[in-house]
Amino acid sequence: MPETIAIASDHAGVELKSLLKKDLGEAGYAVLDLGTEGAQSVDYPDFAHKLAGAIRAGQAGRGVLVCGSGIGISIAANRHPEVRAALVHDALGARMSRQHNDANVICFGGRMIGPDVARDCLKVFLATPFEGGRHAGRVVKITPQP
Repeated sequence: MPETIAIASDHAGVELKSLLKKDLGEAGYAVLDLGTEGAQSVDYPDFAHKLAGAIRAGQAGRGVLVCGSGIGISIAANRHPEVRAALVHDALGARMSRQHNDANVICFGGRMIGPDVARDCLKVFLATPFEGGRHAGRVVKITPQP
């Protein structure tokens, strides 16, 4: 059974979200699309919270979020203890977010990054394992404790 990746965006990220969703499907992933679907203005936190809920419920193991800058949606996503969201702008950032931070959500600014760079970042993010070791303790420290 293929890994499920949740994906969501606000109105400013719809175009990039659609492209990345297509790429994920072609790469063999099951895609859980949590919206939005059009250009009508919506609030990015709603979609970050939906995606976090899907991860919390076990509907998806990892996720992709897109808003205009990527900043707001990553902040909203990181309010959830089950999410380690990384706003990335290049493949090195995507790689490091996985290797050192065990990020499970990648975030993009639909108005800030070109589609080819975003596609490359997503491929690297999905292919890169967490290194563990000295980084494991750091990840524990950034995860909210009850």
